[in-house]
Amino acid sequence: MNYHWNLSYLSTQLPVILEGLLGTLRLSVVCLLGGLIIGTLVGAARSQGGPVLRAVGTAYVEFFRNIPALVQVFWCFYALPVLLGTESDRFLSATLAISLYSGAYFAEIVRSGIQSIEKGQWEAGRAIGMSYLRILRFIVFPQVFKRILPALTNQGIDVIKLTTLASTIAYAELLYQAKLISDVEFRPIETYTTIGGIFIAVLIIFSLLSARLERRMARSE
Repeated sequence: MNYHWNLSYLSTQLPVILEGLLGTLRLSVVCLLGGLIIGTLVGAARSQGGPVLRAVGTAYVEFFRNIPALVQVFWCFYALPVLLGTESDRFLSATLAISLYSGAYFAEIVRSGIQSIEKGQWEAGRAIGMSYLRILRFIVFPQVFKRILPALTNQGIDVIKLTTLASTIAYAELLYQAKLISDVEFRPIETYTTIGGIFIAVLIIFSLLSARLERRMARSE
């Protein structure tokens, strides 16, 4: 089969691609923040909380980690608005689903990081009269973040890739915009290859920024 590549049409579709890129970046940032906040709270509860908090945290992790992310996106978009009596919002639905799903994985990373801190440091903090929250803030979390940064980076990459699930509910991210272009131009090979290249560039930049932060934190020790 002789296929003739033609990328010239992409110049006319640049605004559509840029809209998709901005949609992906916007969704990625919000989901990363949401997942990290949820994961930090749940991870701390599972590692240092009482029996009730640990049980609730474990239930959350097992529940959201074992339901496919796509099912959660559909549920948040189609089912949740019916229960709440509200209109469906593509961005909010995708954000909620991906944040809850990724939060379960972030929670396990944070939990393992907290548990890696020696008991002596907790005891030293309590010995000088520090509260539990102050021990977490000033002693534990600064060390934990350095130790788990590589794992957070890997999970962050997964979150960015998960944003493509939002295309299934017609949110204007890269994959959805690629489908629109492909349907108009009838050039799926060039279109999806280009979108794949954009994702590679975004994820490489994300990894480089994380590596730079890791080196800076290592020099500060």
